[in-house]
Amino acid sequence: MKSPPRVDYDALAPTYNTRFEAASARPDIARALADLARNLHAHRILEAGCGTGHWLAGLRPLTSQCYGLDPSAGMLAQARRQSAPWRLLRGRGERLPFAAGTLDMVYCVNALHHIAEPRAFVHEARRALRPGGLLALIGMDPHGRRESWYIYEYFAGSYETDLARFPSWEVVLDWLDAAGFTQLTRQPVEHILDPKKGRAVFADPFLRKHAVSQLALLSDTAYAAGLRRIETALAANENLVFPVDILTEMVWGYVKS
Repeated sequence: MKSPPRVDYDALAPTYNTRFEAASARPDIARALADLARNLHAHRILEAGCGTGHWLAGLRPLTSQCYGLDPSAGMLAQARRQSAPWRLLRGRGERLPFAAGTLDMVYCVNALHHIAEPRAFVHEARRALRPGGLLALIGMDPHGRRESWYIYEYFAGSYETDLARFPSWEVVLDWLDAAGFTQLTRQPVEHILDPKKGRAVFADPFLRKHAVSQLALLSDTAYAAGLRRIETALAANENLVFPVDILTEMVWGYVKS
């Protein structure tokens, strides 16, 4: 299968944070990250693929030594608008700008599939972490559990593209094991059940073209065709329910002390 094009996050940056407004009542991911950092007594923390800094903000009360790394200048510009004591760096996960053994915790939220060489990132994280440090990866896995998500149903090719982009958690755990991480753990961290009924689907902020990478990667023609499929389905049944049933999981492992 031909590799899908990369999402232009510079273009998405000005409106990216609207997704967090829609999800403001779901603090599970932020809580899970804070629990890991607190239990580890982590001080030097790096988020790879930090985007606008949303997840970094949740760790602000725990340490003043938070670092955010992202390849998008536009996303980092949005992060810099926040008044926060973090350091933002432009770069890629395959080459972390940190000396060996200098970080306590590295994490990545919903961004592993955007890293061109995710296995290389796992090894880089292992290099940069101190003994006892941890790497945490959060996201969904379309391989292991077909999300019941209307985006996949109405926008042709979006599911197949995700299968090509997302490594399965089984593969990721193998990468962590091969890199030398121990105490490998996988667990659900957020379960979104938020179906849309009838024309309320058009108020879903995640249906906008540049709201999620699944839609941003579509051509304008393919996106418009998906909207027409939704309209056709509603013409046949105005009370149709559009499912949103998405499981987000977290895997993590420690560097042997």
